[in-house]
Amino acid sequence: AGWFRRLLHKPKPSSVESSINTSRSASSSPSSSSSTSAKSSSSSPSMSLTRSIHSSPVSLLDINASDSARWAKSYDVCICHSEVDLELVVELVSYLEGQPESFRCFLQLRDAVPGSAVVTELCDAVQNSHCWVMLITPGFLQDPWCKYQMHQALAEAPMANGRTIPVLKDVDRKDCPRELRNLYYIYMALKENSFRQIRDTIVRYLQELCRSSMSRME
Repeated sequence: AGWFRRLLHKPKPSSVESSINTSRSASSSPSSSSSTSAKSSSSSPSMSLTRSIHSSPVSLLDINASDSARWAKSYDVCICHSEVDLELVVELVSYLEGQPESFRCFLQLRDAVPGSAVVTELCDAVQNSHCWVMLITPGFLQDPWCKYQMHQALAEAPMANGRTIPVLKDVDRKDCPRELRNLYYIYMALKENSFRQIRDTIVRYLQELCRSSMSRME
């Protein structure tokens, strides 16, 4: 399909200025995700992906400003997935990159450097991303590289609220990796709702990141 080829050959979104210009038309921060469109596991409140941020909101322009803490890393989100789920992941990446925030996504099939070691690419993608989406499917559970990338993400930021985003599809909570059971997760029943929840979670993390960075500078 033409859209699939266009996505795979899309240049890496490395320009800060283009992202700023893309997002200037946005006038408000995204709404919080609907609680009826996802299942939640029980966990400590500090690890919740769906908690509201009660302090003053950070605008999209602040997130995309040239001096934003967002640009400290090469990617906003790294998608960890099994090869059998590539079609769904391509749709998710296309959705996120098409949002007003112009999220910078790492898609291994598109962004990995040809000839480089798989382990090196996976580790670099984790270290250079703000958030990590774990698309947990039957294929994910059977893929040792998915588990390796999951462990790398948890080692990078084991207690960082909102950075590791488990997304369950066709998998029961009891089958979810034990390492992720203390996190709230998104259950992909309706694809459109789940994509929006993933987007909102990434935005909330970047808002908190920018807010924390500005507080340290004051």
